[in-house]
Amino acid sequence: MAEFGNNNGTNTTSPRFSFFSRSRTTLRKEKPPELERSLTKLTESPRGGSVVKRLCNFFESVKPSSSEPQHRHHRLKPSKSLEASDSSLDSTVKSIDSSPVIRLPGTEDRIVLYFTSLRGIRRTYEDCYAVRMIFRGFGVWVDERDISMDANFRKELMNVLGENGRRKEHVALPQVFIRGRHVGGADVIKYMWEVGELKKVLEGLPRTKGGFVCESCGDVRFAPCGNCSGSRKVFDEDEGVLKRCLECNENGLIRCPNCCST
Repeated sequence: MAEFGNNNGTNTTSPRFSFFSRSRTTLRKEKPPELERSLTKLTESPRGGSVVKRLCNFFESVKPSSSEPQHRHHRLKPSKSLEASDSSLDSTVKSIDSSPVIRLPGTEDRIVLYFTSLRGIRRTYEDCYAVRMIFRGFGVWVDERDISMDANFRKELMNVLGENGRRKEHVALPQVFIRGRHVGGADVIKYMWEVGELKKVLEGLPRTKGGFVCESCGDVRFAPCGNCSGSRKVFDEDEGVLKRCLECNENGLIRCPNCCST
């Protein structure tokens, strides 16, 4: 068994366990032979030099000089993800430009937004909310038509899109008409907003005051019918019977006369 010391005190560590000596490892100034060999091998080997040359060639190839021909330099190519995103945006623009013109008569001076205020489908509600906030950010007046509050708006939208060859049961909300022309849904509005085209389209349209909230309806755009008080029934004195009120919708509501146009 190796001994860690002897009686003379000349040797404090056995040669077999020389790596346990702190003085020899911490105070040793010269480089270990293994490290010197590895550094010499890296600097002198052709492989280490080729790595450095490849790195130099890579950075030099980004900016080619005018004296050398172009075909000798490498060009950085865009990634597939960037190419796919550009192609998707181009296809969106082409679909907008090539879509048939669908018009909503009587709305050439405004923005009409068909949406829903119900949160039954989360994605649909979030798209409707996002489009409403985009238009409010521009401060333009929007004719908001909530199909969940009035079934006539849904029938109106289906008739307009159905007459132009679209399937009525596959109409996603929201749907936007600007100056009487059908623009599209949330994806189109968000894209036009991101590229700066929506601001140009909205020029000249009526504006609203910042932070305006209708005192009559609280921005709900509907109010209880004043003729039947929301009951949907009125009493006919001549016949002595109750009849259906013709001034309100199926929910006993009318459009707010202060913030909505008829």
